[in-house]
Amino acid sequence: MPKVTIFGAGNVGATCAHVLAQRDIADVCLIDIVEGMPQGKALDIRQAGPLQDFGVEVTGSNDYAACKDSDVVVVTAGLARKPGMDRMELLGKNTNIVAGIAKAIRENAPGAVIVMVTNPLDVMTYVAWKVSGFPRERVVGMAGVLDSARFRAFIAMELGVSVVDVSAMVLGGHGDTMVPLPRFSTVNGVSIKELMSPEAIQRLSDRTRKGGAEIVNLLKTGSAFYAPGTSSAQMAEAIVKDRNHVLPASVWLQGEYGLRDVFCGVPVVLGKGGMKRIVDLRLDDAEKAMLVKSADDVRKGQTEVAGFLS
Repeated sequence: MPKVTIFGAGNVGATCAHVLAQRDIADVCLIDIVEGMPQGKALDIRQAGPLQDFGVEVTGSNDYAACKDSDVVVVTAGLARKPGMDRMELLGKNTNIVAGIAKAIRENAPGAVIVMVTNPLDVMTYVAWKVSGFPRERVVGMAGVLDSARFRAFIAMELGVSVVDVSAMVLGGHGDTMVPLPRFSTVNGVSIKELMSPEAIQRLSDRTRKGGAEIVNLLKTGSAFYAPGTSSAQMAEAIVKDRNHVLPASVWLQGEYGLRDVFCGVPVVLGKGGMKRIVDLRLDDAEKAMLVKSADDVRKGQTEVAGFLS
């Protein structure tokens, strides 16, 4: 049975673990520094097995070395910004957390594919890649899967259609400059440009960019976890099962889309070993400009964390 390890047993990590177990995809190991938390959540998920007909092993540990021999490692661990904490302080703390995890993965699971979820996502994916020393194919960030799912949900809600008939694509960094692509978004093959007004499309695109903030504002004391956890599970499944799914993911670009030396969300074929290839969409000038702007924002973050890594 394949093994997926999840660093961070909070809401996102535990949701990811539950989805993977539900689908009988792999044995799951939850790792967290909080004593008892990963063990308790793992046991709780295991006890759902008889009710949901799954029998994979789900374990919890406080020892980073428990990731040994993992096929995929999902990283959700990190701090949320607290009152009085400036952006650079948060960036420094999460860089240290992710760097420590990446080192443990390198030492204990040298053949794993890393799926990064910790925010700021694209920058933390860069940290994991730099510290692990893994080839770019084996370090990918989960952003576009979540952002595209949100776009799909909003399109379905707007049109009153089944979400399973909706396809959508969101590229770029996981933040306010992400790039929803209405031209590549359809309902059962019909372009959404044929089904709704430009104003509605713009409204849904803006709502997608602010999708995470909308949920934070509603919850007041937390952030989204069902969709992020399920998104990371979908990526892990694509890798473990060698699905060859075409999914948007944050990857290290080396000339693709005219971008170089930056992690940015683009469509990739995801399967055994991680990213198999990058899918080259023919973007128009406006779409290219938005993607470049989004990548530039990520590049600034990469420059900022370089000081923490030196």
